[in-house]
Parts: sequence; C-alpha cells; structure tokens
Amino acid sequence: MTDAEPDTDMEHQLDTGTASSQHESESSPTDRDDTTEPVSIADPELSATAIDRVQSVLESGALADGPEVRAFEREFAAFCGADHGVATSNGTTALHAALEALGVEDGDAVITSPFSFVASANAIRLAGGTPVFADVDPETYTIDPDEVERLVTKRDDVVGLLPVHLYGLAADMPSLLDIADDHDLFVVEDACQAHGGRVAGERVGQFGDAACFSFYPTKNMTTGEGGMVTTTREDVADGVARYVNHGRGETGTGGYDHVELGHNYRLTSLAAAMGRTQLERLPSLNEARRENAAVYNEELAGLPIETPTEPRRYRHVYHQYTVRCDDREALAATLDDHGVDTAIYYETPIHRQPAYESVSTAATQLPAAEQAAASVLSLPVHPGLSERDRRTVVDAVNDHYNRT
Repeated sequence: MTDAEPDTDMEHQLDTGTASSQHESESSPTDRDDTTEPVSIADPELSATAIDRVQSVLESGALADGPEVRAFEREFAAFCGADHGVATSNGTTALHAALEALGVEDGDAVITSPFSFVASANAIRLAGGTPVFADVDPETYTIDPDEVERLVTKRDDVVGLLPVHLYGLAADMPSLLDIADDHDLFVVEDACQAHGGRVAGERVGQFGDAACFSFYPTKNMTTGEGGMVTTTREDVADGVARYVNHGRGETGTGGYDHVELGHNYRLTSLAAAMGRTQLERLPSLNEARRENAAVYNEELAGLPIETPTEPRRYRHVYHQYTVRCDDREALAATLDDHGVDTAIYYETPIHRQPAYESVSTAATQLPAAEQAAASVLSLPVHPGLSERDRRTVVDAVNDHYNRT
C-alpha cells in the first residue's frame, strides 16, 4: 500500500446520525458461537439524518424529479470535480444514457472490460454499439491499456473506451486517456464501484467525456436504487438530461416538446434526499473501508493468497476486498463454517455469458480475465464491521491455511 492519502474534505464530514459499529470497542473472541451474528458481505446503513430528510420529502408531497434532485446533482458533481451531474434511476441507465448522449450508433465498437458486472457491456449494446473486450491487468483486474492499444490499432470501427473501475480501484486513466487522444475516441468511466476513488490526487468522475455511478444498496454510498452521470462537457450533460426525461427539450408549451427519443430514467426526490446525506458521509465511510482493508493486508500477509493491489498514486476505496487464491471453494467453505459471508465477483466473465454467445467480439481468448474469474473471492469490508468482525474474518482465513 503506497501513497495512501486521507480524504478529509470538511464539507463532507460524517453526519451526526451514524449507527455504524466500525469504532465500537469489543473484545475479540477466538471462536464464534451459535449466538453470534454472522459477518455479512454487505450491510447498508442509513443515518437518522437520512431518515429525517426522506420523511421531509414525504411530507412535502414533491416525490418525483425536482429541486432535491437538482441539489444532489450539483453536490455530487462538485464532489467529483466535474462541472455537471445528471441523476438517473440506476447505474445501468446512467451508462446507457451517457452512451446515447455521446452518439453511439449501430456498428460502433466500444472497448470495455470482460471482467465486470454485465451492465457495462449491456449498456453498449442497448445504445446500439458493439462491445469489444480487452483483457485485464492481472494485478489490478482493470482493463489493460496495452490490450486496448492493440485493439484500437487493428480495428477501424472503435469510437470509444468504457473502462471499469473495479472493486473500488480506478483503471489506468492516464494511459487510457492518452490512447483516446491519439485515436480521437470518447472515454466513459464506469465508476459504479469507485465513489471517491482517486488517480494522482484527482477523484474519479472527472476524467474523459463522462463518468457513471451506481447507488445500489451495497455500493459505497446508496440511494436505494439510483445512478449519476458526471461530465465536464455541457453538451453531454444536456444530452443525458434529455434522454433520461423522454427526450424532452427545454422549449415548448408546458415542456412537452420531445426533440428526440428517450426513456424515463429519472431519479426520485426521495432517493436524492437519501443520496445527499450519504454523500456527506462518503469520505468517512470510505475511510472505514480502508481501515478494514489495512487490517486485512497486515494480518493476511504471508498466507498463500493474493491481497488487493493499490498502485502508487491511486486511492482504493474498497467497494470489495477481493483476494485471489488457488483453493477458492475450500476457503469459502471454511469462512462459512466460521460465520463469515463471502462472494464471487465475477465467476463468469462477460464474454462467456450466455447472452453474449451471439456477439462476435465475445469469441476471443482473454486469459487474465478468465483466470481472475476462476480464483477471486471477496471478503466483508463494509463500514459496519466491528473489531470483533474483522478478527473473526482474519482468524477464519488463518485457520483455513493452518489446517491445510
């Protein structure tokens, strides 16, 4: 772990209503018993402030798109260092709307990662484009710029790049932006797992032409369901805003001039109210994740597992703490015996999904992605972990390798 910089923005300090058990003082038992709660892989938590704000929106009766959403858009864009934010109904619709705003058409190829949740590639197809998969860096699991360069050089139909910031770690944006500049390509960050992550001191969400976030309950911050597109380009922001609102233009009697096709991808005011309070707490929530990860990195060192990488000048925000090992199923079983939840993200790479059998670019060999899919395992890292929970996870992993 290098160049770890604290995220201490004063305007986004932890609000007063947190119920997180992150800093509880508890003893660390050597074994769990039947009365001990299992250590969950995720634990979404809302503060009293969030509940109060949602209640205020309910009482106002202004439940749909409105001033609360506009405020959330401004605040989230400012947090990312972007000029504009457009809220959407979820992360997938954010990706789709961004690609539509950038003009993706039938026959356009967009290079993306095969090792991700399927939504990143699905959004390209929904916009009419063709996902082209570049293999990943086996250390970071993010898209390999050398593979991207190779594909861009040999194809003449590539119009853009859609790198995925995976598990809370940003992709190699400096290299990817250089490739995009050299070949006149757009760049859309899939930042759905990396709220607050940094590259060279700059937060994700401001690189390239657009960035997309998800606020699903398990993410680093949540609105229940929700998404956001951030961008420094006014034309992209305007295009996304139209697309998520049935293609409505700003002129016309009653606002019912529909200047292009679109969807209802809007975020509700209820979700935005929740999101604004979560955004205030995001730096502290991310710091708790990093503290948990630091404990694991220290305690699991020397075991036959590969712990997450944090490259120099990057700030990992640990949406997931994902290890790599040769005995994943056996390790998961041991953890389960100790009452520790685990998960595999993602067991089948996108190019091997049944829905992609008909996509010509999926029929390719991507050994790094396939090896990662066969060996990764995510451990609980969420902010709600207590010291006792962390000790349980560490003891379970050590017990497994001591026995084997």
